[in-house]
Amino acid sequence: MRRLFMLASLAFLAACSSQPPAPEQAGAGVEDRSPRDLGSVSPVGRDGLYSPDRLKDPKSVLYKREVFFDLDSYTIRDEFKPLLEAHAKFLQANAKYKMLIQGNTDERGSREYNLALGQKRAEAVRKALQLLGAREDQLEAVSVGKEKPRCGEASEECWAQNRRADILYSGEF
Repeated sequence: MRRLFMLASLAFLAACSSQPPAPEQAGAGVEDRSPRDLGSVSPVGRDGLYSPDRLKDPKSVLYKREVFFDLDSYTIRDEFKPLLEAHAKFLQANAKYKMLIQGNTDERGSREYNLALGQKRAEAVRKALQLLGAREDQLEAVSVGKEKPRCGEASEECWAQNRRADILYSGEF
């Protein structure tokens, strides 16, 4: 995962360069991670790992559909990166599926602030999934701000449950 972010960062910096590289400099190699290079991943995935049935199996990582965030943050925590990797592979193996990512916030802050933060959280998840191989046309990111709380108590434990991005697949929205 770090390698992927490092490659993306290097590619971004290279694109921002104001001068072209000297002819004697060779460019760094970039690994092609397009869907055609998935090799053994078929439409149902190897060993059924990315089968649509796995979305409803509580024992599957694909059953988990929430990414939680720290207060006033839209940075994806390391603990959720394997979850996003699994969902990206599912989308690669199941091209007909689309995903809606809903960014949520806790009740603190103005309506405008929470809508903007919810959008940033949803966009962070969308961008991570794209970097991991999901197609842009499979993903939509929206903010619901503080309008869909999971917990209604005024406590840090409860607010932490509301700071999240929810993942919904075709037919669930």
